[in-house]
Amino acid sequence: MALHPRLDDLLELRHQARTLGLASHHLVNSSFSGLYASVFRGTGLDFEEVREYREGDDVRSIEWKVTARTNIPHLKVFREERERSVVLCVDQSPHMNFGTRGTFKSIQAARAAALLGWAASSQNDRVGGLLFGDAADVPHHFRPTKDRRALWRLLKSLSRVGEPGDASEDHLFSALQQTERGTATGSLIFVIADLNRETVSLETTLGRLCQRHTVVLVPIDDQADREIPDLGRALFTDSKGNLVEVDTTDTKGRETYRETWHQYRRALTGTANRLGMPLIPISTDQDVHSSLMQGMRQCARTRILR
Repeated sequence: MALHPRLDDLLELRHQARTLGLASHHLVNSSFSGLYASVFRGTGLDFEEVREYREGDDVRSIEWKVTARTNIPHLKVFREERERSVVLCVDQSPHMNFGTRGTFKSIQAARAAALLGWAASSQNDRVGGLLFGDAADVPHHFRPTKDRRALWRLLKSLSRVGEPGDASEDHLFSALQQTERGTATGSLIFVIADLNRETVSLETTLGRLCQRHTVVLVPIDDQADREIPDLGRALFTDSKGNLVEVDTTDTKGRETYRETWHQYRRALTGTANRLGMPLIPISTDQDVHSSLMQGMRQCARTRILR
């Protein structure tokens, strides 16, 4: 199984089918694009038009007078005062070359980046990105552009097979620091990464990012992150490349492994809540489009409740 998606597959995601089995020639699924706009763009400043309600639209913008007159839900549409930059920070560290269900984390991350990139582009946002964690000394930066050149280059890079980086280095910390230095104020930043780790060391940097930008965390998970199966005695490779034998029949060891993952996720959720960052997990055994839709709906509900 390949560790990286084909470029054609990432490009094809802009043609997400509206219904199962039916091809669509529209940029991104209309409900996905509408929900993206509702959650991550919000209400603009200048009134533009009234149109029929579409699945995923923000119900708070319903035009009740027109709805009552026509007996069909209608929505007020506003135009954003300014364009915005969207930065897709995608983890390419050795931790992403892993998957026991469905596919590899690296492929799910690339699919998520492609879907979010196409949705942002359809909303006339400038789209760029940052790829980090491979053997390069510094992350690959793609300055956001409105003409999709940066998105195209980013997706092309995601489909290439590169040399893995050093698994012992904290690539995410370095990437967040570079994003902080090189991103225009008011940007929307998606961090698509293996976040099965402690987050205390990241909280200060994430906090500074949240003061100037909107930050969304997209952890890429695999079932084996949460619970190690009973495989008997198995050989694993540690972060330094050494082989380690683990007795997976040890019930206590497996319980400790499971609790460690839950501790990490509780800490990550706590950090996200404190800093007001949406958290949208994606698993290797789930459809990326459905997972993003579910996560954005949860974000929309949370915002309405606030």
